[in-house]
Amino acid sequence: MPTEAASPVAARPAPSGPTAARHPFAEVLRTVGRGPTLSRPLHEDEAEAAMGMMLDGAVEPMQLGAFLLLLRYRGETASELAGFVRAARARMANGTGTIAVDLDWPSYADAHKQLPYFLLAALLLARNGYRVLMHGLAGEGPAATRHGLAVLGVTPARSTAEAAAQLAATNFAYLPIEAMLPELHRLLGLKPLLGLRTFANTMARELNPFHSACQIQGVFHPPYLELHRGTQLLLGQPRAATFKGGGGEGQRNPEKPCRVLDLVDGAEAGETVWPALTPGAGYPWRDEPLQPERLSALWRGELREPALDAVVTGTAAIAIRLMGRAREPAEAQALAEAMWRERCRHLAA
Repeated sequence: MPTEAASPVAARPAPSGPTAARHPFAEVLRTVGRGPTLSRPLHEDEAEAAMGMMLDGAVEPMQLGAFLLLLRYRGETASELAGFVRAARARMANGTGTIAVDLDWPSYADAHKQLPYFLLAALLLARNGYRVLMHGLAGEGPAATRHGLAVLGVTPARSTAEAAAQLAATNFAYLPIEAMLPELHRLLGLKPLLGLRTFANTMARELNPFHSACQIQGVFHPPYLELHRGTQLLLGQPRAATFKGGGGEGQRNPEKPCRVLDLVDGAEAGETVWPALTPGAGYPWRDEPLQPERLSALWRGELREPALDAVVTGTAAIAIRLMGRAREPAEAQALAEAMWRERCRHLAA
């Protein structure tokens, strides 16, 4: 007689019967899942408590899957995201140290269709004295962030303490999500099982583990621009620049104008439309070779392509203005281009 196959997810037997106590997370599911007239989004404190239960392993697998898919279908709110982030920050592995960070740079796009040229922008800023912390997912494919870091000679930190030491030594550190918060990494790893991303992919971008006053935020879908700024406001983020970036990363497309939502002194500061840098250049973004070695070649000046130079300097310019080193986009762009030229002179020396 054939035996029943074991479930790939080990779950404890669910309580049953009229006298069974309701699981604490069941109230969360009732709140968000009781239909179009009775359900509602979680308040910020409710979201913080719910996320705490998920990160602490106090939620059954069935409950976790139901919650992730309910929010994916309905869409998360800024209040929910802020609560999720607060719970995650409270559980950061190894603490976050006291070192000052000039710029927080999340990198959570899990599949790049173009090379991560934003890494060169971040390293350019670090070379010029700005402390930049990048954190994120491993990603898939040859153009993933960590493949780019490897060819550029950057080793990911193994802990927040090691990231702090790297920042002190080189002004740049990359902190993997699995080193920063393993429990959140496991939530992010459910995509192959569920078949889609979840709110965890959105809220991880707002972690800002070293509490930097400035945060650059690139998103893939334009509707997420206001969602991220709303979350930043609730979290008390002092300054942020949020824009639709290449592949959902903080990477500017130099051939098009770039609309940036500004957050200054913890308040909405409208938006800035940065002009295109290389309009009509026609660089084959969709067909370029996804070879990480091209990043190091561009950095060393061995690969010469104006559109790629503009990606780096245009992205760095947004960060320069965000950090208050320039008032207007043209001034920030000029500073970024000067940094890029100086890098070439240094390499030639």
